[in-house]
Amino acid sequence: MAAASWKGFLSFGLVTIPIRLSPAARTERISFNQLHKVCHSRIKQPQFCPTCQRMVERNEIEKGYEYEKDQYLLFTEEQLEAAEPESTRTMEILEFVRLEEIDPLYFDSSYYAAPESGGAKAYQLLLEAMLESGYAGIAKVTMYGRENIVIIRAQKSGLTLHTMFYPNEIRQAADNASTDKSEVKEQERVLAKQLIENLAAHFKPEKYHDTYQENLRTLIEAKAKGQKITAVPGVTKAPVVDLMEALKKSLTAKQPAEKRAALHAVPKPAAVQKKDRKAG
Repeated sequence: MAAASWKGFLSFGLVTIPIRLSPAARTERISFNQLHKVCHSRIKQPQFCPTCQRMVERNEIEKGYEYEKDQYLLFTEEQLEAAEPESTRTMEILEFVRLEEIDPLYFDSSYYAAPESGGAKAYQLLLEAMLESGYAGIAKVTMYGRENIVIIRAQKSGLTLHTMFYPNEIRQAADNASTDKSEVKEQERVLAKQLIENLAAHFKPEKYHDTYQENLRTLIEAKAKGQKITAVPGVTKAPVVDLMEALKKSLTAKQPAEKRAALHAVPKPAAVQKKDRKAG
């Protein structure tokens, strides 16, 4: 069982459920250490005081807020704990919303929420009610020195919780170059939609792999065995010049042989087909 990231109470109305949160996922990546070129010793990052010119112990460290250059306001752990809001201990569901109304851009970290001793029945009640209603809960919880707004989702396996970015933390999208819709031909639009349909599939995350990490592992294994290291060939791509031709080639690469010939007969726009039927 993963270590709990937070323990406290989940409440909605007057119902209170003791729960614990544990990370639902973690990033796996190969990391490299920094070494001294001369002797290949690992470079360390010591806790060093430049004024006292010596290493310091953990119990000698205090927290300070820099309000001006090299000027700090000092705080004890007791003072910081006094500033903790109620959400440090209790995660209260403030409202229920439809999940599809939430832009995935707001999602940050994911956690599993499991009941603690004495909370199993109330937990199951909330889980089943949320599953049947289709609603997700919005709550606040303080973890790691920060009050987070969270979304609580119900799944058959239990409740999952996702910390979310606040609106002021979402960066504005760069202005996209506006295009004249008349520049896109109806024939191009039809082929583009057909290509999307050909590439459509059910989401199966197990199909996807981190190619960069796999290449690093191969590189490390080759290096360890003293083998020659070969560079991974890259693919150079240029901007599309003939959009229709690129769409046709894309579809041809994805279509069975018997359908490829039909691609050269570009489908007529819906409006044209309707006019032809009237003429008949």
